Amino acid sequence: MTTVLVLQGPNLNLLGSRQPEIYGRATLAEIHAGIAAQAAELGLLVDFFQSNHEGALIDRVQRKDFDVAIVNAGGLTHTSVSLRDALLSVERPFIEVHLSDPARREPFRSVNFLSDIALESIVGKGAAGYGLALESIGRRVAAGELAR
Repeated sequence: MTTVLVLQGPNLNLLGSRQPEIYGRATLAEIHAGIAAQAAELGLLVDFFQSNHEGALIDRVQRKDFDVAIVNAGGLTHTSVSLRDALLSVERPFIEVHLSDPARREPFRSVNFLSDIALESIVGKGAAGYGLALESIGRRVAAGELAR
């Protein structure tokens, strides 16, 4: 069975109360519950990890105990060469997800250290972006493109 790591970066623990006009009203726990239910329907195992600390996210990636990841690096998307290097070094595919579309926001958010190494980027779809990422993973697994 394919194991999906859902890696959540800084400040995502504040979802539901942090700028709901940008990020929506769903809490991280609610989003994770939806992901878990959909993953079960798709026959995928899912593991969640959120941290406000770059090193903790890197340490989690380096455990290499997953087949594919869904990564919302939050603000680290625009700053973390180290997280990029960790994702490259473990040689595991990932789909980048952002609740908002960073390119349509402040100019500094147009810098993205992950999009060119991701299988795909899903942005601006709110919490539904995670479901779209799971569907993509499910299709790729069924087509033999991703390890089981």
